Amino acid sequence: QVQLVESGGGLVQPGGSLRLSCAVSGSIFKINDMGWYHQAPGKERELVAAITDRGSTNYADSVKGRFTVSRDNAKNTVYLQMNSLKPEDTAVYFCNANVMSSTYYSRDYWGKGTLVTVSS
Repeated sequence: QVQLVESGGGLVQPGGSLRLSCAVSGSIFKINDMGWYHQAPGKERELVAAITDRGSTNYADSVKGRFTVSRDNAKNTVYLQMNSLKPEDTAVYFCNANVMSSTYYSRDYWGKGTLVTVSS
């Protein structure tokens, strides 16, 4: 079994910053892509940022220049540094990881989510 546990969400004022963390544990042979998604009330879950095992990154247009995704492979952890936060960033943020449990089996796993609220 594989578990993803997010932390770092909370309430922040517009223009503020937060750093999310997601630790992956369990039966891990290798972690491929990792990423962050968010889901606002009444909307679908959508990609915020992703990072490959080699460090290549991809961002949603709405967060480019404000958010930075990174990972620590030794700690099996992915981070999302969020700066210049806006009220429209308010959502539940979910961590995602494609985890290989062996050389021939991999699947996507999700965390339970952490709420980010941007409000004055």
